[in-house]
Amino acid sequence: MTNIPETGRNTRVQIRLVVIQILVLSLLGTLGGRLWYLQIRQGDEYAKEASGNHVQQVVQPATRGSILDARGVALADNETRLVVSASRTELLKMRDDGKAVLTKLAGVLGMQPQEVMDKVRLCDAKTPQPCWNGSPYQPIPVTDEATPKQALQIRERAEDFPGITAEPMAVRRYAAPGKSNTAQVLGYLSPVTDEEIQKAQDTDSPFLRSDQVGRSGLERQYDKALRGKAGVTRYEVDNLGRVIGEAESDPGKPGSNLVTSIDSRVQRVAEYELNEAMKAARKEMDRNTGRTYEADAGAVVVMEAKTGRVVAMASNPTYDPNAWVGGISAKDYKKLTGKDSNYPLLNRAIQGQAAPGSIFKVVSSAAAVEAGYDFDGSYACSSSYSVGGQVFKNFESADNGSISIGRALELSCDTVYYRLAHEQWKKDGGMNPKNPKDYFYKAAHEFGLGKETGIDLPNEVSGRVPDRQWKQDYWKANKDAWCKTGKKDGSYVEKIAYENCLEGNKMRAGDSINYSIGQGDTLVTPIQMATVYAALSNGGTMWDPTIGKAIVSPDGKRVEEIKPTAHGKLPISKTTLAKMDDALAGVATRGTAAWRFGGWPQDEIPMHAKTGTAEVYGKQTTSWFATYTKDYAIVMTISQGGTGSGASGPAVRNIYNALYGVQSDGSIDKKKALLPQPAKSLPKIKADGTITSPKVSKDPVKDLQSQRKAVEGGGNAPAGQQDQNQQATVNPPDTGNRQTRRRKRRVRA
Repeated sequence: MTNIPETGRNTRVQIRLVVIQILVLSLLGTLGGRLWYLQIRQGDEYAKEASGNHVQQVVQPATRGSILDARGVALADNETRLVVSASRTELLKMRDDGKAVLTKLAGVLGMQPQEVMDKVRLCDAKTPQPCWNGSPYQPIPVTDEATPKQALQIRERAEDFPGITAEPMAVRRYAAPGKSNTAQVLGYLSPVTDEEIQKAQDTDSPFLRSDQVGRSGLERQYDKALRGKAGVTRYEVDNLGRVIGEAESDPGKPGSNLVTSIDSRVQRVAEYELNEAMKAARKEMDRNTGRTYEADAGAVVVMEAKTGRVVAMASNPTYDPNAWVGGISAKDYKKLTGKDSNYPLLNRAIQGQAAPGSIFKVVSSAAAVEAGYDFDGSYACSSSYSVGGQVFKNFESADNGSISIGRALELSCDTVYYRLAHEQWKKDGGMNPKNPKDYFYKAAHEFGLGKETGIDLPNEVSGRVPDRQWKQDYWKANKDAWCKTGKKDGSYVEKIAYENCLEGNKMRAGDSINYSIGQGDTLVTPIQMATVYAALSNGGTMWDPTIGKAIVSPDGKRVEEIKPTAHGKLPISKTTLAKMDDALAGVATRGTAAWRFGGWPQDEIPMHAKTGTAEVYGKQTTSWFATYTKDYAIVMTISQGGTGSGASGPAVRNIYNALYGVQSDGSIDKKKALLPQPAKSLPKIKADGTITSPKVSKDPVKDLQSQRKAVEGGGNAPAGQQDQNQQATVNPPDTGNRQTRRRKRRVRA
């Protein structure tokens, strides 16, 4: 026998082997169970997911619907362009993040390398334009103006331009038919952001990463209808990216067309006349400041009086909306948003706020009647009115004796309204009222002021009615600042701050007096006043202003008309409304606007008007001109433009001439009238869905000017009448009370 133990028969070793065997068997059992669960129990589900990992989507952007004028003329449509795009995903795979490729691309396109690189960088709070505001995973357009030669170079040398594509694509076009720009009304597009994609993913109109979305104007308001639905084709690919079959497809759907109430011909005339009025005002001397008027901004609205539909809407300064197509350049972006730009992206017809001046007196007149004052009563139109040691003068200190409220409207007599407002202020309790009636402030709210009109455009502002509640809220918000800067014996501004600190929440006599003639803290927009004057024309109905008239499906089979809707009635009886209507007709025939409507065919087309010159502290006066006929209401305003009839009068007259075909001698030629009656029907839609549109003149303004010259050259215009259609602003005659007087913006009493 040997003393060496038999290895393997040791008890300890045997136990270890058994434990290892059990452990191995357990692991094999667990693995087998897991394989059974994955392959048998969940096999179908995981097979489907694995298949999905090899499906790639190809998106075909939907053709965006056109925006048409009332006659079917395209204001915004699409055109095919060669678009060069860069895939940021592919560029970032390169060692230099694609800088070499982009530099080479810039050489082909005739651009600066930095310009190309800026276009493909992503936007954030610290990155100025140009930059890409859309999804970083979709191709980023570098230019939409590539030539066929440039596109061919890129495609033939694809190995030199990885991540770069050059393809024909449908690109938005703002056609400007007949030179009608319509920029602020139409708006513009830009790529959808990831945030917008997330927000819309569970809605009935989700975004794709390739979508362009409306950012302002009608493009934004009707984006859902115009955008349509992009087509998506899904391809099965193997692990090498090769297509092995087509999985499924979702067909695309073109966007619907939007028919508007805009008439491109009238739009062109409105834009031209507004611009010419501003240019002419800049040549006129402001006697109060000793320098020419700045006339830095303006707006005009032409509205159908019986429906509230907008026929033309112009804002100045303006811009070319095509600048946004394909991505905006840094130079263009600065022009539109820089400090020296005067912000042309603003639609001043709905976003420009200013004191209304004397065109507000229709509100004060209605308020006075509601308060119990007789419209036909006798009121002193003295040369001045004193309150609390302050003397408020009439325009040019004119004294017209005792007159009615109607005649006060015609002559724009300030002192009549001073007296009415001051008397009512005292009846309401003065500085310490208990239960004030506040007829003058309530009337403004009932006229729809101090809130949005509801026009189908985004970002409308509400204006302001400075009633007691507003004064209280404003005082609370500004009291600390006023108390800090105010001085009892300081400058004018410091004195006002001191007074506001102590009693800024109280309605003073001076507040009510200023308010009665559309001054002080009152703010309105042109669209609000157009709505008011349209209501005066149609018998008192305040319509929601609308631009969209109908949404037409791509095939033309479905037409969704946008019906006019009203939001209230003017707080005026039929008797008072008739008297006010007569007084406003008197403004055009024997009042402050008569010198602008000499020779107008009043018997055939009754004209009604109101002039206004509003004060703004530290600036020149704002010109207002509000008018209406039985068909239209037209309101024009020019910031720092001078008097109402002086600056805006000729332009408004010329717009009416174009609408009705009124000639220099006062005759009416309906053949030359652009729109003697508002359009009632929609443009004709063909069986294939296309919309019939008439031939568009290169420039309706030049056509009208040629016709006018032909008539005047034939000697048909009487002496003294040929200047009625002039473009320049001229000084009014020295006779008569034509405008409100020059005063500080706020008066204390």
